[in-house]
Amino acid sequence: MDLNALADFALVATNGGLGKASRASGRSKATLSRRVAELEEQLGVRLIERSARGLKLTEAGEMLMARTEGPMHDVAEAMTAAREGLSTPRGRLRVAAPVLFSQLAIGRICADFCAAYPDIHFEVVAEDRLVDLVEEQFDVAIRPNPEPDSALVGRCFAKDRLIVVAAPSIAMPGSGDEVRTVPGIVMTNARLDPWTLDGGRLVLAPVPKLQLSSFLAIRDAAVAGAGVARLPQSIVWNELARGELVQWGTVSGGDVELWVLHTSRRLPAPKVRAFVEFMCGRYPEGLMMLRG
Repeated sequence: MDLNALADFALVATNGGLGKASRASGRSKATLSRRVAELEEQLGVRLIERSARGLKLTEAGEMLMARTEGPMHDVAEAMTAAREGLSTPRGRLRVAAPVLFSQLAIGRICADFCAAYPDIHFEVVAEDRLVDLVEEQFDVAIRPNPEPDSALVGRCFAKDRLIVVAAPSIAMPGSGDEVRTVPGIVMTNARLDPWTLDGGRLVLAPVPKLQLSSFLAIRDAAVAGAGVARLPQSIVWNELARGELVQWGTVSGGDVELWVLHTSRRLPAPKVRAFVEFMCGRYPEGLMMLRG
């Protein structure tokens, strides 16, 4: 059965005629008459008697109206509730985020977002691997420098850069064409390529003195004077401001863009749209400043 035709029949029956139903709904009398006729043909019975004095429900029409009036009202209410529910961010928001970003920022972000949208329940998974948003049922992923992916869309919400830092007790070598060897604090299993700073002003060859699996551990070791480190500016700006670390230069080609991504479906959920806008407004100056 065509529910639209049934709804048109109920509209005509409730208003007592085609003219009143047309004025109440803004639909033409011809359209309403045609839809009622189609419903009668589907059911094989006459629902409305047409006469010069107007329309009157037949026995079958009265029976159909009595049986469907309540359910049709319930359907209309359910559709309204669905539209209103989908327009308000609500429900579980499942987010995949890098470990470092999660350690330094995601807690405050979750708290502030939930304060703005109290019907949201946050679930964050901190992993550095590339999750499959559809298969693993994530609503959003935060990724640094993501590769183009036709299945995902999103926006860059902040930028970071890699810099080389060391404690003030470690002397910075002079500029020049020569590659300078320095004691390095590096990530475990990291490639030991030279660090080119400021477009070639200084090139450093780190000799591993410490190998650690966490940027935060590398930062703390650098503050303690264990060696020279290459780190995101966002996690050392506080130490630089306090004089605990000195910036030797910016790593050439070390710019990092942070993106908030979601699947490229045509109508993303309001909770996803709200989170994307929230993240883009979180860092209005574009540069990450994280506090550990």
